[in-house]
Amino acid sequence: MKTTENISNILEVLPSSPGVYRYFDSKGVIIYVGKAKNLKNRVRSYFNSKNLDNRKTRVLVSKIVDIKYIVTPTEYDALLLENTLIKKHQPRYNILLKDDKTYPYICIKKERFPRIFSTRYVIKDKSDYFGPYSSPRIMKIILSLIKEIYQIRSCSFNLSKENVEAKKFKVCLDFHLKKCLGPCEGFQSEENYAQSITQIKQILKGETKSVIDYLKKEMIEFSENLEFEKAQSNLQKMELLKNYQSKSTVVNPKISDVDIFTIDSDVNAGYVNFIKVINGTVVQSSTIEIKKKLEETNEEMLQLAILELRNKFNSTSKTIFTSIPVDYEMDESVKMIVPQKGDKKKLIDFSLHNVRQFKFDKLKTLSIVDPERHSKRIVDQIQKDLRLKEKPIHIECFDNSNFQGTNAVAACVVFKNAKPSKKDYRNFNIKTVVGPDDFASMEEVVYRRYKRLRDENQPLPQLVIVDGGKGQLSSGVKALKDLGLFGKIAIVGIAKRLEEIYFPGDSLPLYIDKKSESLKTIQHLRNEAHRFGITHHRNKRSKNAFASELEEIKGIGEVTIKSLLTHFKYVKNIKVATNEQLLEVVNQKQAKAIRDFYN
Repeated sequence: MKTTENISNILEVLPSSPGVYRYFDSKGVIIYVGKAKNLKNRVRSYFNSKNLDNRKTRVLVSKIVDIKYIVTPTEYDALLLENTLIKKHQPRYNILLKDDKTYPYICIKKERFPRIFSTRYVIKDKSDYFGPYSSPRIMKIILSLIKEIYQIRSCSFNLSKENVEAKKFKVCLDFHLKKCLGPCEGFQSEENYAQSITQIKQILKGETKSVIDYLKKEMIEFSENLEFEKAQSNLQKMELLKNYQSKSTVVNPKISDVDIFTIDSDVNAGYVNFIKVINGTVVQSSTIEIKKKLEETNEEMLQLAILELRNKFNSTSKTIFTSIPVDYEMDESVKMIVPQKGDKKKLIDFSLHNVRQFKFDKLKTLSIVDPERHSKRIVDQIQKDLRLKEKPIHIECFDNSNFQGTNAVAACVVFKNAKPSKKDYRNFNIKTVVGPDDFASMEEVVYRRYKRLRDENQPLPQLVIVDGGKGQLSSGVKALKDLGLFGKIAIVGIAKRLEEIYFPGDSLPLYIDKKSESLKTIQHLRNEAHRFGITHHRNKRSKNAFASELEEIKGIGEVTIKSLLTHFKYVKNIKVATNEQLLEVVNQKQAKAIRDFYN
């Protein structure tokens, strides 16, 4: 089964992180929700030819037209979020792909003294159904918790008013074990039983805070009335609920009904992530891209996104967390907060992680389907971040290498349209500088490089980068001034320690966002220059080491050594060469000296 171009692009950029994935059909309806320890491996496995042998999987895959996902900190968070989304959206194929069984629900029966039990079938009898639960184990834990906290009947008797008054039933063992208060014999009122049912419904909806508040208030009243056993019972119920709550929420349960908005951007677009949290559980998430038209700021784009996403999801939350300050004037009752620490800040970080992953995937997809547009966007971003007059289509970077002051060399690497142009890379042997002097070496190679380009009327770069801080930058600037090119070519220095960008005449460095593609491209240039220079330096040291060995042979001078290495390539070939082979390069006396030396 062939995948569409859209699906293929999504599969290419999936992260290897834990998270939840959602499959959409042609109508935009969620047809499947799943969790994964590794999103890339799990989602790709659906499109594996081996898995497509399964009829149910083949039917599901044939209907997928879009894939969206939410990255989570851990696999356990992914499990919790998956359950929330399944309960909310009830996707069709989450049922069909689970061993031909439907997911279980918890039913609160519509009857006098309602029973609470699990079922796999939803009947339209006005009963309340909670679920579906993707994990029967989790559903059993919830039912066990309810039975531990509340005294709910387990029998299936018809406890109508007439039957109870007629004394048709007798209390069972549960009554004597204090697991039931005996409504079958009229020992418990309908109102008292209904109070427990109301609280159980709140727990099943995730509204545990209101139940805990009620139990706490009731506990205080019991204590004041000296009913300490009842107060102790309420305390135990509260502890059980808090323990359950801590295991079943993704975030702090005290954070209820909140909208979270975060933004990241580049030169062409802004990316906004929206997360809705109710009682400590993430119930909705969406990320959108906003194309820039007139250099809009992040605040302007976030304002627009908040309006659009709140309308789209019909959100009426009175609290909004944002990653940056936003002047939101739509409703004075809405409180805007930029969290700085604690669980609220963790929510912002969680949302930022998702929006940055979305941006990364978008850009990676763009680099695959439209590499030219991708390169142009990076060039535009560098121009904006470094405040350059011209687009840096042609960039060159210099790096020096030496070992204990010997074999000094330098490298120049060239990027065109934000990509390495390896045929234009150049190595330099330092000629005019004695000893380890990085500043003088940088001045020499910059001067030699652009003197030659100028004299040969070859195109000059729009940007020159030197590896180093203010000292190396000053040397590069001096070379350009001597050539009359300063001002015609932009030049900056990058210092390794904190990745500071230095500009000529400015003592304060520029710090680019560590995750910015501008900085990543500049780092790539710097690393390429270092790699290329080190390789040349090692080769030179190696040749010099060989040459120094030949220098020990009496009667062999520098010119002869050069001729021998040119002819034989390696010293090991000279060692094993016959007299006749040596005579092709040197005279009889020198040949004898070489053979005597190595023998």
